[in-house]
Amino acid sequence: MQYFIYLFILYLISRTVSIPRHHILAIKTCSTYLSLHSEHYERFTMVNIVLFLLFAILSAAFLFKRNRRRSLPLPPGPRGLPLLGYLTKVGPNPHQTFYTLSKIYGPLLHLRLGIVDVVVPSSAEVAAKLFRNDLKVVNRPKNSGAEHILYNYQDIGFVPYGPRWRMLRKLCALHLFSPKALDDLQDTRREEMDLFVGELAGKGGAVEVDVSREVAKCVANSLSRLLIGRRVFDAGQEKEAGEFKWMVMELMHLSGSFCVADFLPGLGWLDPQGLISRMKKLNRRFDAFLNRFMAEHREPNAAGDNNNSGKRDLLSVMLEQQENADGEGGKLTDVDIKALLVAMFAAGSDSTSITSEWALAELIRKPEILARAQAELDSAVGRNRLVMESDLSNLPMLQDIVKETLRLHPPAPISVPRVAVEDCEVDGYLIPKGSTILLNIWAIGRDPVAWPDEPNEFRPDRFLPGGKHEGEDLKGSHFGLIPFGAGRRICVGMNLGLRMVTFMTATMIHSFDWFLPEGQTVEDLDMVERVNGLTLIKAVPLVARPVPRLKPEVYANL
Repeated sequence: MQYFIYLFILYLISRTVSIPRHHILAIKTCSTYLSLHSEHYERFTMVNIVLFLLFAILSAAFLFKRNRRRSLPLPPGPRGLPLLGYLTKVGPNPHQTFYTLSKIYGPLLHLRLGIVDVVVPSSAEVAAKLFRNDLKVVNRPKNSGAEHILYNYQDIGFVPYGPRWRMLRKLCALHLFSPKALDDLQDTRREEMDLFVGELAGKGGAVEVDVSREVAKCVANSLSRLLIGRRVFDAGQEKEAGEFKWMVMELMHLSGSFCVADFLPGLGWLDPQGLISRMKKLNRRFDAFLNRFMAEHREPNAAGDNNNSGKRDLLSVMLEQQENADGEGGKLTDVDIKALLVAMFAAGSDSTSITSEWALAELIRKPEILARAQAELDSAVGRNRLVMESDLSNLPMLQDIVKETLRLHPPAPISVPRVAVEDCEVDGYLIPKGSTILLNIWAIGRDPVAWPDEPNEFRPDRFLPGGKHEGEDLKGSHFGLIPFGAGRRICVGMNLGLRMVTFMTATMIHSFDWFLPEGQTVEDLDMVERVNGLTLIKAVPLVARPVPRLKPEVYANL
């Protein structure tokens, strides 16, 4: 009787688990052998049979999984050179290279960079399948920049997923970037914006300005005051300002560089590009810079902000939280704080100023949209005062302008890389464990399926009530619009970045009318992009003449 039970269950296993034919033949051979010696089965106990069948089930499942992995193809992609793969053909604008390849091979692209398998999703649909539940791709690959600049992966963006990541995420969500934390420091941002408007208004509407330079200076001062309580571009501090500018520029360049050691690890000790030595030098400079400010903040009765009447900055908040152990994730260390500060400088300075410049350039090219945005501002704010952060929620068209700018011109066209911690299957293709995943955010913003109406055109109306994309936001749930990433690794500073970009854009178009240099028309405005490190900048900076449009007394009080 036990023999027939065994055969029946074995038959069920073979029917429910898709065991390859040659494995079934092997099982049948074993069954035949057992039938010839059936008298021995009378001695089997039920325990023997259960244990044997459990082993058979596990073996069948293992064989099925291994066979299925081998049967799944890799995503399509180009063949590269031996050892180097496609590394020599990526070019200076990787997002455009990958976009062109996706038109040939499809929205899920595979290529080898050196010895590394790289998978590039280039459509909203594929991104959603991979990142909606992203535990299989939640970690970061080894990266020279994170190792040598960000204190050996101690920044929240690169620390492995686990208790320490949760501790840092909680710190950011509750104490650094919550709505209350941002409101507490909005006066700092307003003061810097007042100085920005006053400086431009002082030119009397007769001088053309390099918009990127003026905006970058304002953003850098605002961000540095938020982080460490000190303006970095201030009168009498030219040496310190020069040092800080060099560090930020070097940080942006090195963070986005394709380091050969990341793709051919055996060459790391040679450092053929000289990038690793530059990274180590930058880390030493940043370390000394931040140690100085941390020491000042630890002094008794430290003001916290020498330009903000003793108001706290984010470094003060982190030093306070350092005393509070979180149990599961451990205590916040000095290294954690410095890594967070470096990452915030990198993520916040260039991205905010670049997006604001792109927004103004697009509005100058579309004067009818600019006029409507200014009319909205005049209605909600008036012309008797400057716009404030508290006004932003009453400016839906302005918010849609920012969304559309981030769709067309994401500050980082390629996402910070992820790594597959186990095999993944997407659309019938295998993404092998250990693969690096680079999300082509720039291409997704032009995905003709997600954006069927003129995806290459600047059209903020697509987000307005009645538009096809009404209600879509930037928080990672609408995968056609993910300039800040998606999933568990979405940018922790997104709320601050959005506030600063929206506030800067609102201030520029509310306080001034903008005119191109004499003889230049909107059709002549150069909108060519160029990758600079991690960010996507205008290849030719925007130059325009700001003319005050509010009542004169508004500027007189600045």
